[in-house]
Amino acid sequence: MEKKKQNNTVVTRFAPSPTGNLHVGSARTALFSFLYARGCGGKFILRIEDTDKERSKKEFEESILASMEWLGFSYDEMYRQSERTEIYKKYLQKLIDSGSAYISKEEVKQEGDRSEVIRFKNPNKTVTFADEIRGEVTFDTTELGDFVIAKDVKNPLYHFVVVVDDLEMGVTHVIRGEDHISNTPRQILIQEAIGAPRPTYAHIPLTLAADRSKLSKRHGAVSVEEYKKMGYLPEALVNFLALLGWNPGNDKEIFSIDELIKEFSLKKMQKGGAMFNFDKLDWVNKQHIARLDTEELFAKIKERLSEEILSLPQYSDERLKTILSVITERISKFADVENMAKEGELSYFFEQPTYEADKLLWKKNPDPLVAKQHLDKVVEFLGSIDADDFTQENVKKAIWDYAGEEGRGDVLWPTRFALCGRDRSPDPLALAEIFGKEETIKRLNFAARSLEDIS
Repeated sequence: MEKKKQNNTVVTRFAPSPTGNLHVGSARTALFSFLYARGCGGKFILRIEDTDKERSKKEFEESILASMEWLGFSYDEMYRQSERTEIYKKYLQKLIDSGSAYISKEEVKQEGDRSEVIRFKNPNKTVTFADEIRGEVTFDTTELGDFVIAKDVKNPLYHFVVVVDDLEMGVTHVIRGEDHISNTPRQILIQEAIGAPRPTYAHIPLTLAADRSKLSKRHGAVSVEEYKKMGYLPEALVNFLALLGWNPGNDKEIFSIDELIKEFSLKKMQKGGAMFNFDKLDWVNKQHIARLDTEELFAKIKERLSEEILSLPQYSDERLKTILSVITERISKFADVENMAKEGELSYFFEQPTYEADKLLWKKNPDPLVAKQHLDKVVEFLGSIDADDFTQENVKKAIWDYAGEEGRGDVLWPTRFALCGRDRSPDPLALAEIFGKEETIKRLNFAARSLEDIS
């Protein structure tokens, strides 16, 4: 059924309404339309459906455009339905003149007045269309009656303008959510009445929450803008959305957008609803974070640090760069950096930590004098290492035998706590390399003096 046309003959479109920010479900629809067009060497059109004058807002349009740009969905043409009124008037008049539509005077509810609307004259026929995902679909249009296609010649409604736009813009493939299946028979009837060719339809499964209901705000963030603020990478969100209802037919899960363009096929779309799994999104994002180069990673982490962290006495860009791997091990999105800072997991990298001295004591041997002796001995061993060779490996060589003789917990616990002041932290040997010889010894001596007070 699926035929990938070449030489720009494939034209797809994404047609959001500027009545809200770009929903992730809508972004997924845009993605599939974009991937299909690009994979066929065709054209991808962005069409702003702003005929609802009361609900359409310029700020929402701007937000949609910004989200599309952030996601990397470049489009070849852009239109606004609000700027195409004259085109719609021409086609409305054509339908009226041919007898396929008529002006109907109808009573306005609650007012008792009568107003005119334009109704499509339903031929009451059975409509069958081929869907790239669902196969053959048949509707009896009799139950639709003569449906309204415009409030008047200056105010056409959704079903009518969609058909006119698809005709005028040369749309060959309509890729949209399955909730639009019931709209298709009306639109086919209008197509036939104005002599428009029937596009190829592909109705993709809806994005569902974990409880299999439609994804909404009660399940968490729903707009692309919110995911950007939470620190997800655009390439990761695109990757994740592509896997909702589509798979490449193998075990590969991490894709760049160029790889998706090459791999995407409507034949590999599933029919059932696609579950939006936040844990999976976090995993995909973490894989894409791992692909960033050092400078990109540094910039994205630094922009999430508060002025409070950046103004700590030992903060430097160089120090931050040394702990990038420590941070990335603990995050799945960049907002997690902010959470780490709030939980006190970052400040000790940039200032001498404060703590109660008894926290330095190893639980199996809580003797302050013994703990101090171990710290003093560690300082002695570390003092023999040249500052330029103060690596994790050399630190380990210097103290490992001693720690083995005295008890690793007895030696390494106070050493680690002296360096970070926290119950959980990276390996103390790694911390020593991060801080360097001078700062490491300074923190160990500070801890030893603290133990004198409770001896």
